[in-house]
Amino acid sequence: MKLEFLDDISNGGKLKGVETDQLVRLYDFDHIEAENFRKAIQQTLIDNGRQLNLNEIVFIEAINCNLTLRITAVDVGINSKDNSTFFCDLTKNGYINMMNLLEPFCKKDSSGYQWLYDINTPIEFLFSSGGKW
Repeated sequence: MKLEFLDDISNGGKLKGVETDQLVRLYDFDHIEAENFRKAIQQTLIDNGRQLNLNEIVFIEAINCNLTLRITAVDVGINSKDNSTFFCDLTKNGYINMMNLLEPFCKKDSSGYQWLYDINTPIEFLFSSGGKW
């Protein structure tokens, strides 16, 4: 599984129909890694209430960024001050919803994709085995 930040997806507005300009994506995974990611969210965030640094998970290879998932009082989504270190701030229910969205990827290998939250924020969070959307 790879973790990557993509900036300026619309190529400065030249590509039409692009709904977001920045995203963090998790891609290049199979159903076993998807299930292990889902379990990490369950055990670390939901069960233990601790933050989850994805760069510390052995099966995740960080390409160009660091992402930490944290439980907060309101759903904010992903934010960053430097486009290198990112924080995903969601409520406990936001992460439970995320785990539900991950479920189909845990049952069998899939070529599909899923946006992991639906929040009006500049940085989206993409889960896609092939990296596409």
